[in-house]
Formats: sequence, structure tokens, C-alpha cells
Amino acid sequence: QVQLVESGGGLVQVGGSLRLSCAASGSIFSSNAMGWYRQAPGKQRELVARISSGGTTNYVSSVKGRFTISRDNAKNTVYLQMNSLKPEDTAVYYCALYRGSSIFSGTSYWGQGTQVTVSS
Repeated sequence: QVQLVESGGGLVQVGGSLRLSCAASGSIFSSNAMGWYRQAPGKQRELVARISSGGTTNYVSSVKGRFTISRDNAKNTVYLQMNSLKPEDTAVYYCALYRGSSIFSGTSYWGQGTQVTVSS
């Protein structure tokens, strides 16, 4: 059974930075794409960023240039570096394991989420 555990969320002021981590159990991590999603109150969950097993990345337009997704296969961990945070970035952030190596392969497992709150 795959488990994903997020950490690194918290309260930060506008313009600040946070780095989220998602540690995955199981041996399939390096072969699978990973993604970060977020859900704000009253809104649908949306894709933030994703990374293939080979390192290809993809971002939602609202975070391009501010957020960076990366992975460390030796540590079974995916990261989301978030800079220049805005109040509209406030949400619960979830990491997801994809079914295959491609960022287009669809999600299969989810973490429990970590709260990010950006105060103005």
C-alpha cells in the first residue's frame, strides 16, 4: 500500500516562501509521475504542478515563475517550493502519485493534505 505524507505547510505573510514536502512509501516512486494539487474553501481541487519520472514539469499558469516542483528519488520525496506567495494561494495542498511515468497518466494515490495560509 502506498502512503503519501505531506509536510511543510503553515502560515506565511504575503510575499513569503514555503517549501512543501511529500514523502512516499513503496518502491514505485521513482517510476511514477507526481503532482501537487490544492483546494481552497468553496472551490474545486485544482492542479498546481506535476513532474514526470524523468523530470518533465508542468504548472498551472497562476503559479508559473513562483512555484517550483522537484523530486528526490533517493529520498522518495517530491517538493513544492513556493515563493512570492499571495493570499489566493491559501488552500489545502495535496500531493498525488500518478499511475505511470507520464504527467498525463492520471492520479492514483493521494496524501492527506497540508494547510497553507497566506496572510495579507
